Amino acid sequence: MSAGASPHILVIEDEPVTRATLTRYLDQNGYRVTEAANSEIAEKILVRDPPDLVLIDINLEGKDGLQITRELRAQSETGIILISGRTDDVDRIVGLEMGADDYVCKPFNRRELLARIKNLLRRTTALRHFSRSLFRFEGFTFNVNTRQLTHGEDDTIKLTRAEYELLAQLIRHPLEVQSRDRLVKYITHRQDSPDPRMVDVLVRRLRKKLQVNAATPPIITTSHGEGYVFTGRLE
Repeated sequence: MSAGASPHILVIEDEPVTRATLTRYLDQNGYRVTEAANSEIAEKILVRDPPDLVLIDINLEGKDGLQITRELRAQSETGIILISGRTDDVDRIVGLEMGADDYVCKPFNRRELLARIKNLLRRTTALRHFSRSLFRFEGFTFNVNTRQLTHGEDDTIKLTRAEYELLAQLIRHPLEVQSRDRLVKYITHRQDSPDPRMVDVLVRRLRKKLQVNAATPPIITTSHGEGYVFTGRLE
């Protein structure tokens, strides 16, 4: 999912009314929704347009939800929520063992399901950002592994170790407020005498290096009384 894009949810449900109701509800709440009545259709969508999260009914005709979960988890970290009309613990336990992230029983409260979806998307998005090594934003490319920041084709911007460590922490948690106390913990050469005020100095230096011109929106924003936020548009 690119920055600014609506999360893509795949609904795999063979009961037409439930599928249509759930799809409409999620669409009304700002998600891009694709629906599938069976595993055959779902598998084509998974290849053509990989979703950020999958809602799977366990009791499907043919390949059931548990099989789909096992196969999907073997090749992807996509969020998976299983849905079942049965309330016994066996399906829930087996589903979680297969790799599902969550499990809800029918009839479910739609607002509760929406809250579970939001929480799971938040976790999976954070995991993807943390595992990434290459970030592109606002004309910049930041390679976490090589510690290299470039602008445009070949304009290399030198970063001190502390600047690199601060930028890496902020960019891995976009749009999430990071307190000074938390950020200073990632500045390794200051571990003996950590001073949160050092973060302010580093942010000022980074802003100068990331500010292409006066009209450019800030890439690192101050959250007054709390800390700093990476607000650059990630590609």
